Amino acid sequence: MNYKLINSDYLDSVSGGDPQFIAEIVAMFSVQVNEFFEEMKRLHSGKDFRALGMMAHKAKSSVAIMGMSELATILKTLELSAKEGKDTELYESYINKFGEDTKNAVTELNDLVKNRIKRS
Repeated sequence: MNYKLINSDYLDSVSGGDPQFIAEIVAMFSVQVNEFFEEMKRLHSGKDFRALGMMAHKAKSSVAIMGMSELATILKTLELSAKEGKDTELYESYINKFGEDTKNAVTELNDLVKNRIKRS
């Protein structure tokens, strides 16, 4: 599979190439990003923009460890904008991008884990 969202080289460097460690990280990531996505939608609909900015900051760290630098940059923008209450009309698109990209990244990550465990 050609990985478009994740950076497998970065994951290998973080994990030391240990397929079990990668599998554990992927399992945690899958749960976390779903929780982050639901919470971001809730905070956005409640117009709690400061908390949304803080949630974007947490989510940014999770996607960065998967090598998802483009999404990390978007989350940084959301974080800073939301903390200041600026450009509120863009928040929904940032949140939707997060949901879409992390869903697709989980598919890529599961494929990566399957292939790495098969090799070991």
